[in-house]
Amino acid sequence: MHALKTIIANLKAESLALLLCCRDRRVPLYAKIPAILAVGLFFSPIDLIPDFIPVLGHIDDILIIPLLVKLTVRLIPPHLLEENRKKAGYLINTKPPVMRTAAVLIILLWIAITGFVLLKIFNWKY
Repeated sequence: MHALKTIIANLKAESLALLLCCRDRRVPLYAKIPAILAVGLFFSPIDLIPDFIPVLGHIDDILIIPLLVKLTVRLIPPHLLEENRKKAGYLINTKPPVMRTAAVLIILLWIAITGFVLLKIFNWKY
């Protein structure tokens, strides 16, 4: 159980470091795209695949997010990643970040996706 808590804490720190990398102008765009996806999935209050679906519900938590994080870490220049990891460690130890703008954007994205799916399912006209 202790090992699992350590893995989760490391994933939180890495996700915050990736969020900081997304804000860093020196990080190339091709590295920011998977970083935004990984951070969005990690911090999203809504799962990509709902957890109540057996086995498939945890795939996004167990496979997709770590794979996106690993890909992003390889794409970001090492010195920039290390700098943002240090900033993330400082932020985690001093105060947890509050990202209201990101939360609102994620919720709006999920509302738009849900609306689009409902339109397609029920063939509703505008």
